[in-house]
Amino acid sequence: MKKSLLLIVIMLMGTLSTVNAQKFAGLQKSPTDISYAKADRNAKPEIKVVYNRPQKKGREIFGNLVKYDKVWRTGADEATEIKLFKDMKMGDKTVKAGTYSLFTIPGEKEWTIILSSDLDSWGSYSYDKGNDVARIKVPAASGEALEVFSIAFKKVDKGYHMVMGWDTTRVEVPFYM
Repeated sequence: MKKSLLLIVIMLMGTLSTVNAQKFAGLQKSPTDISYAKADRNAKPEIKVVYNRPQKKGREIFGNLVKYDKVWRTGADEATEIKLFKDMKMGDKTVKAGTYSLFTIPGEKEWTIILSSDLDSWGSYSYDKGNDVARIKVPAASGEALEVFSIAFKKVDKGYHMVMGWDTTRVEVPFYM
């Protein structure tokens, strides 16, 4: 009996040491976030964006860290993904319901907004213009300085504007039903 008990204790200690040996990653430097476009708090979403939120950390952002006139992943790490729960118009371009990567080409005065069928890519390194589903240009504006890249939706007549902001730059992307 004593040998059986001792054997059980030794086996349990081995199991516990295996559990304790598991390594977990630290916090993301650019945490993942989700933004929803909804008619109201209790409504089902009509648009969902999953993106990573880089921080300014005293750096010059647009034109330096994020180059003008170059394709950007629109956040950090993996390319930002946008899900349309129904067919919508992005500007004057009709886009079928589905999930797309959201790429942008920032400029000083306007940005090109791109929805791509190429999913699950890290950054914009493998971006392929041939996979573009829709492209529109929107004006760039100035606003209050934001330390962390952010995406939010505001309800407008017949749809939403997806507002993206970082540092003092803001762009609004129109989505209509």
